[in-house]
Amino acid sequence: MAGVVADTHAVIWYLLDSPLLSAPALAQFEACRTGGVSVGVASISLVEMVYLVDKGRIPPETIPLLEAGLARQPSLLEVIPLTQPIALSVRQVPRERVPDLPDRVIAATALYLGVPLISRDRRIQLLSLTTIW
Repeated sequence: MAGVVADTHAVIWYLLDSPLLSAPALAQFEACRTGGVSVGVASISLVEMVYLVDKGRIPPETIPLLEAGLARQPSLLEVIPLTQPIALSVRQVPRERVPDLPDRVIAATALYLGVPLISRDRRIQLLSLTTIW
């Protein structure tokens, strides 16, 4: 079970070893890795990464890095499927506050699982959800 959920960019920056990932976020990834706890990746983040590669906004090597990370055993990253309860939890993430649908699904995933969310998104940080950044 995931001990935390990471938003799309946090996962990308972790995979790419990017300095854009904050020190607290990196520390959370590493704490999960050393503690044997997975980092949840909402399934919509996989779609979002493919889209960002297609648009040229992130490097193409991101997808193979993700696939390798998911295939590794034990894997730090755990894909969290979009289930009916998670889909219905999107109602807890007001569109007026978080207008982007993938962000709402990612936040709803963390809310449903009852775990913190690694995200730098200021709008998400204003929700009644524990965020790490």
